[in-house]
Formats: sequence, structure tokens, C-alpha cells
Amino acid sequence: MVWNTLKTTALLGLLTGLFLVIGGAIGGQTGMIIALVFAVAMNMGAWWFSDKLALKMSGAQEVTPEEAPDLHHLVEELSVRAGIPKPRVYIMENETPNAFATGRSPEKGAVAVTTGIARLLTRDELAGVVAHELAHIKHRDTLISSIAATVGGAITMLADMAMWGMMFAGLTGQGDEEDNGGFAGMVGALLMMILAPIAAMIIQMAISRSREYLADAGGARILGDPLPLASALEKLEWAAGRVPMAASPTTSHMYIINPLTGGGVAGLFRTHPATAERIARLRAMTAGSAMTA
Repeated sequence: MVWNTLKTTALLGLLTGLFLVIGGAIGGQTGMIIALVFAVAMNMGAWWFSDKLALKMSGAQEVTPEEAPDLHHLVEELSVRAGIPKPRVYIMENETPNAFATGRSPEKGAVAVTTGIARLLTRDELAGVVAHELAHIKHRDTLISSIAATVGGAITMLADMAMWGMMFAGLTGQGDEEDNGGFAGMVGALLMMILAPIAAMIIQMAISRSREYLADAGGARILGDPLPLASALEKLEWAAGRVPMAASPTTSHMYIINPLTGGGVAGLFRTHPATAERIARLRAMTAGSAMTA
């Protein structure tokens, strides 16, 4: 767990560093300072508003204990086990079984499940899913993933701005230097604009995958048994390929199973680890090793 935490911190630092490098390439030292200020402002925005945006984009509606007594009771019971305040409970009107958590801190947490998940999973399996989401809240993964998504999106935006700036300069004749240095610099800048968003996406995926493994292990510890979550993941992966979910790519990394399926090259850019590997890790947990960490 310590290694995964260190890796996540390093990847977030690398993502922020990439953002600053692009800012410096566009505007020199001044551009780097502007990029730094911009990064701080975006991260503060992600801190305060990411949960509201995620819930709104998914169409989740908050439900009271009277409206969903069984779900509220399950969330409350597992929250006590996790040692965190009970999060708000939301339901999404969607037949695709899935779930996600959001909130910048355990005190601001929220758990959202689709209407289809209760029809597919047993109570124990649903408890495994809820425990997984509570582990995300306890580890503050929702904040980490929001920051990663915000900075990654900003890198892509900066690269697009720089690309359009170069095209405009070329059309107006401002970039017609014939010296080799100018040409080499232009090629280098062009490569950076193409590769930087790809690098940002790969880093963001690595952060998301690392946190999913941690949440699986954390959910197993909260529940006291890794097998219900393993069984739930197996069913959810099966359902994801048969009942498509109209989810936004912006929020797809938040769900327990990626709602945007794809094989081949698309599989290289999955926001989640391979479900089969997650299931294998859960089933390999012994009672002692799963519950003591």
C-alpha cells in the first residue's frame, strides 16, 4: 500500500511537471509561472466542485432513508466498519449495473449506484461494491482522480492552444525563419504538443489503475471478506459488455467497472486495471493478509 501511495504521488508530480513544461515552452519563464498559477486554480476548483459536477453529469439523484432503506442501512453499517462518516446516498436511473463514489473528503463523501445493480447482485455482493466505494472515500481517491483529470485536461487544452498558435503564425508568415535552429525548435514543439496529451492520459490512467487495486483491497478489509467483491466484479464486467451505459469519458474513471468498454488498442488506455486481474488478486487474499493491513 505504501508503494502504491508513493507511486500515485510521483505520478501526480509528473503530471503537474508536464503541465509546467508545456507552459514554459509556450511562454518561457512567464508562461511557466502562469501555468503554475493556472494549475493551482484548477486544483482548487477540482477540490470544491468535482463532486457536484460528477453527480450532475451522471444524473444521480440523492435518496432519503425512507426512499431506499436497505441501501441506506448497508451504507451506514459499512461506514461504521470503515471508520468514516456515512456518505450521502444517490441512485442513478440506469439499467447498467455500476457504482461510483465522489467527494473531496470523508466528511463530504457520496456513494451513487445504478438502479440495475441491485437487480444483478446479491446483498453480499452489493456490500462488496459499497465497501470498495467507501475505501475510495477513505483513501481520498476521489480527490486525487479529480485533480489528475483536471490537470490532464488542462495539458490537452494548452497543447491545442499552442498548436493553433503555431498554425496561425505560419499562416501570417511570422514563423518563416529559415535557420536550422528555428526549424528544429518548431519540430520539437510540434512533437511536444502531440505527445504531451498522450503522456498526460497515460499518467492519468496509471493513477486510476493504482487506486483501483487499493480500493479493492480496502473494500475487502472493510467487509471482512474479499470474495463477495470478486464475485460482484465478475458479474459487473459481464453486464458492462451486454448493457451499454451512456457515461461521459470525463467521469468513466470514477466507476467501479469502466462503463466505456473497448478492446484492442483501446484496451491500452483503459482507466481501470483488467477486471480478471482484480478478481484474481481478491481471490488470492487469505483471511489473515486481507484483514490486517
